[in-house]
Amino acid sequence: MKKIYLLIAALFVSTIMFSQGTITGKVVDGELGGPLPGASVMLQGTENGASTDFDGNFTLEVSENSGTLVISYIGFISKNVSFTSAGSVGTISLEPDAEELEGVIVTGILDIAKDRETPVAVSTIRAAEIQEKLGSQELPEVLKSTPSIYATKTGGGFGDGRINVRGFDSQNTAIMINGIPVNDMENGRVFWSNWAGLGDVTTAMQVQRGLGSSKLAISSVGGTINIITKSTEQVEGGSVRFGGGNDGYMKMTASYNTGKSENGFAASILLGRTDGDGYIQGTKFEGYNYFIGLGYEPNDKNSFQFVLTGAPQVHNQRTSSFFNVATIEDHLQYGARYNFNGGTLNGEEFGWRRNFYHKPIASLNWDHKFNDKTTLSTSAYASFGRGGGTGDIGVGPNFGFASSSRYRIPETGQVDYDLISRFNSGEAVTFYNGDNGGNPRQLAPTNGEQIVTSFGDGIIRRASMNSHNWFGLIANLHTNINDQWSWDAGIDARSYKGIHYRRVDNLLGADGYFDDDDINNPDHTVRQDGVIESDFGSIVNIFKDIDAEEKIDYYNDGIVRWLGAFGQLEYTDGVVSAFLQGGVSQQGFKRIDYFNYLDSDPLQETDFENLLGGNIKGGANFNLNEAHNVFFNAGYYSKQPLFDAVYLNFDNVLNPDLTNEKILGLEAGYGINLGDFRAKINIYRTSWKDRFESLNIETPLGDEGRANINGVEQIHSGFELEADYRASDIVQFRGMLSIGNWEYGGNATGVALDDDRNVIDPEVTLYLDDVKVGDAAQFTTNLEMIVRPINNLKLSTTLYSASRLFAQINAEDFDSPDNQGSLRLPSYSLLDFGAYYKFSFGQKKDFISIAANVNNLFDTEYIAESLTNNFADGNTNTFRGLDTSNKVFFGFGRTWNVSMIYNF
Repeated sequence: MKKIYLLIAALFVSTIMFSQGTITGKVVDGELGGPLPGASVMLQGTENGASTDFDGNFTLEVSENSGTLVISYIGFISKNVSFTSAGSVGTISLEPDAEELEGVIVTGILDIAKDRETPVAVSTIRAAEIQEKLGSQELPEVLKSTPSIYATKTGGGFGDGRINVRGFDSQNTAIMINGIPVNDMENGRVFWSNWAGLGDVTTAMQVQRGLGSSKLAISSVGGTINIITKSTEQVEGGSVRFGGGNDGYMKMTASYNTGKSENGFAASILLGRTDGDGYIQGTKFEGYNYFIGLGYEPNDKNSFQFVLTGAPQVHNQRTSSFFNVATIEDHLQYGARYNFNGGTLNGEEFGWRRNFYHKPIASLNWDHKFNDKTTLSTSAYASFGRGGGTGDIGVGPNFGFASSSRYRIPETGQVDYDLISRFNSGEAVTFYNGDNGGNPRQLAPTNGEQIVTSFGDGIIRRASMNSHNWFGLIANLHTNINDQWSWDAGIDARSYKGIHYRRVDNLLGADGYFDDDDINNPDHTVRQDGVIESDFGSIVNIFKDIDAEEKIDYYNDGIVRWLGAFGQLEYTDGVVSAFLQGGVSQQGFKRIDYFNYLDSDPLQETDFENLLGGNIKGGANFNLNEAHNVFFNAGYYSKQPLFDAVYLNFDNVLNPDLTNEKILGLEAGYGINLGDFRAKINIYRTSWKDRFESLNIETPLGDEGRANINGVEQIHSGFELEADYRASDIVQFRGMLSIGNWEYGGNATGVALDDDRNVIDPEVTLYLDDVKVGDAAQFTTNLEMIVRPINNLKLSTTLYSASRLFAQINAEDFDSPDNQGSLRLPSYSLLDFGAYYKFSFGQKKDFISIAANVNNLFDTEYIAESLTNNFADGNTNTFRGLDTSNKVFFGFGRTWNVSMIYNF
């Protein structure tokens, strides 16, 4: 027995000697606050290590009383943490790694929402997931895995995708890049082709649904999408990427970071090129992107960052106009890839629709730390947009338009541009409907010139230019009053000039184009020497003088000035966090029309029309315990209308009934965190009142005019669920469910006026009560299964479904109480598959990432959106219950892409 006791004692002593204790801790994302599951925790100098669990927690048995832990996570900067005894080392924050060129912008003006702290509905997608899944998709499509997001490729051209948040389009969803708003200041839109390179330099995309946490008085009716290209530290290194995919898709990027020098300087650069034939017929594209970041930290109190990024591109389009969209019947005849505008000219791909744009944005950011409590963050920025889109102008024989079947090859549905060119050049031709077009009208028949006119026979391609000069300044002063209370105050100033005109892009065989729309230069003919083609040469130089360009059809400037002030009071004690926020803004609108008014006419340039708006919002989050939290928020916006609602009918006529739009948002949420299972639930209601609509009408007496309707209301309410379950170290599930009820609230009325501003109908009614809001699926689900069968290999299968999708509706479709409401489109489901593998070699930081994706694996045929609202009856042809006369966009079938990134 004595020997047994001695043996037990020896084992006990040896256990003490070889296992001195347990080290615990938690690893989190230092920028966004969330846990980092799967982070590596190693005891320095040994093979002893562990990984963090789903909630970022780790436990490590150690045999020494002291040592150093090395914590690492792909895409983040590793950190060493020392310990001198067993127990908890607390929460360890890792910062994003600049090695992947995820930007160099300061965070002072960013409003990043944090789980269990910021009381808003939020979803965040990290750089690693973007790089894995983006491939040849549009950047907004990566967000389809988050609730209440509907993203489609629209026309299917490069960068033509769009996104809706809770049923609101980009005009009413704020898009921010590093805290800088980028929605067009005239029309509120965001064109993703202008930002095609962002996916290569994005640290994270954060969707704040609803009113969000941004302190600026921006138009975040549906939500705010924050695109963050930020990294707080720099290390020397770089990367090279090669990618390819279906239909000739090719992408190459190269980046390099100098690292932070002893003098506090750092620099990063990325260059990229993308091209391909396009999935849709006749949508060839070519794009470039660049990113330059310069950082300087002279001392602990000051940090300066300069960033320049842009993505010049040219791409052919399936459409950008209602009149140039194929019907279901066309697609059934020519296939889902059919391009209504496509064809060839002289053996080269050619189409009516072509987009070309270059919109670089430069920002200079300064963070100044007055003391441990007060920091001033300032961002001055400038954006110069140059480019536009092409289309047809003129009329064909017997006043036929470019969409006429007389120009289309019956077997393919393609436009015969060579036929149009021969017709424009004076050749007698026979069109596909058997008509003899004769010769186009000649402006100067004595010298034999073939001149196309806007009112005679002949069609050419024109370019509609939508350029701009934009300058802005945002400054935010942040002060920590004590450990619980803080306040912010700041200003937001912007100056925007939109430059709008048309020019001749291609004469299509004619000798010139006659235009009489310029009252200051009547009877103007543009000949070949005045043609400017829509290629890279026309957009690379953003400072090129446009005065020498020969303009047609229209020429006007829209000027918008914005001055805003904002403030916020915030409280947090670890259990309760709350904020109260307010902002006020004044927008000034001016219009200058160079074509419709003589240069000597004082009415050519309007005065500024100044409108006051603002917002107030607040909310609170309660951490009931470590597993459960609840939050609520509420806000009210008084939002100035868009530019076209200020000046009516593309003229210098001020809207006499200008009214701010009113938005009331209410939201509540619940979060649960049980380690291997996490979920977030949100409910919301948004009321958007006093929307402006303008529509053409004809009275029963035959009078024609326009009705201006100010009282349109939309009510969007819904339920959202996000969940994440780690079933084991190998299998993980992620899912979302969103159920919306988005509809118009009540009928709206307005007054109809003729061209001379005379009342022709004192009450025009739009019967919109209970009509469903179209253009976005009101019920979506996404379920992803992730399998990690071996180290560094991840397999992903995702099932996405969309239903309760309604067609776009036009206000004028509802001028009768007998309307049938919104047309419901068929539901659809898509299955995607991805495989991702990483392996290191050479130095520890050198590694190669390989990603392969197949989207719409089963090649499902589906309709993503409809631009018309035509209901079937017994006399119409149908497809899946839809009238085949509807103009629709079919979604993409099966596509694939592969990429390889070498990081060094």
